[in-house]
Amino acid sequence: MSMWNVEICDVTLRDGEQTPGVSFTCEEKMEIAGLLDGIGLEVIEGGFPAVSSSEQEAVRAICRMGLEARICALSRAKKEDIDAALDCGVDMVSVFLPTSDLHIRHKYGRPRDEVLMEAMAMVEYAHDHGVEVRFGAEDASRTDPFFLLRAYREAVSHGADLVTFTDTVGCLMPVEIRAAVEEIIPSVSVPLCIHCHDDMGCATANTITAAASGAFQLHTTVNGIGERAGNAALEEVLVLLAMKGGISRYDLSLLHKLSETVAKAAGMPVARNKAIVGAHAFSHESGIHIAAILKDPETYEYVKPALVGCERTFILGKHTGRHAVRHVAASLGYDLAEDEITWVLAEVKRRSEAKCAVTSELLHEILCAAREGGRQ
Repeated sequence: MSMWNVEICDVTLRDGEQTPGVSFTCEEKMEIAGLLDGIGLEVIEGGFPAVSSSEQEAVRAICRMGLEARICALSRAKKEDIDAALDCGVDMVSVFLPTSDLHIRHKYGRPRDEVLMEAMAMVEYAHDHGVEVRFGAEDASRTDPFFLLRAYREAVSHGADLVTFTDTVGCLMPVEIRAAVEEIIPSVSVPLCIHCHDDMGCATANTITAAASGAFQLHTTVNGIGERAGNAALEEVLVLLAMKGGISRYDLSLLHKLSETVAKAAGMPVARNKAIVGAHAFSHESGIHIAAILKDPETYEYVKPALVGCERTFILGKHTGRHAVRHVAASLGYDLAEDEITWVLAEVKRRSEAKCAVTSELLHEILCAAREGGRQ
């Protein structure tokens, strides 16, 4: 298995917080940053200091935590934004500029060359203050390719250490991301970062495709939260890096705890069928599946639950078989005879087909009735 040359920059505390209705307290940001650092991520984007004094204080607090990860702050190509980031003590300033004609026309109303060179002065300003500088091209996916490459080269000549390709509106699919990355990498002398949004459901796939195509820094958010449909999900990207990219340096066992922490702080429950961290990600109901899993979990589990801090669960319902009933009953301390298993199975199917959830409490009632001979 080949090993991709990548690092992770998690942007949960900045882009993730731009999810409508989401706002993290300073304490919540610090807790999340600590977990991200515990996993072993290389870069944590702590926030957008120019937004407010409280945002600046939160970024400053994260910088003072003594984490192993480099701490980054977002900044527009404005001196006051960069000063606010520098004042926090960050390791990296991410200076972004809209580069598509669409954005430049509506945000600036001036020639793009003029806008670009003003921004380059700010890239140089940040570089002159001794921090790592990342230049981000906002709406890169809809930018004139020739102008995009020019912007990257100008950024490098003005001191940028990294450049970012941002699929701001999530309009690309993997084959397009591959083509863009393969064109940019030979043309720019610094590492390329990839920042994908999920408007068409391709953010994780696009991010991993970019990594396989040579992109270096991958941007993610926990649970895939973020503007509109969100960003590439950290937990999905990390598992894919481990399973497909030969990268084993991250502690994936913290992913479930991290997911729950962010979901609680954001007030956004994770979808039950969410990959890796959803409640049903390692749950099984089908009798055929459970019978096979009891013999060998690999039959229906490509990712091991323990790898990401989760546990396998069996859910009894209309698709359940005898093997599952026997296993679940035994795990709960019920040693049932064959006729009792037959009755429990029929009762579970009857309840579930009536759209009644077979909760743990109801299951105990059914099992007790079977064991005590109270079957109707």
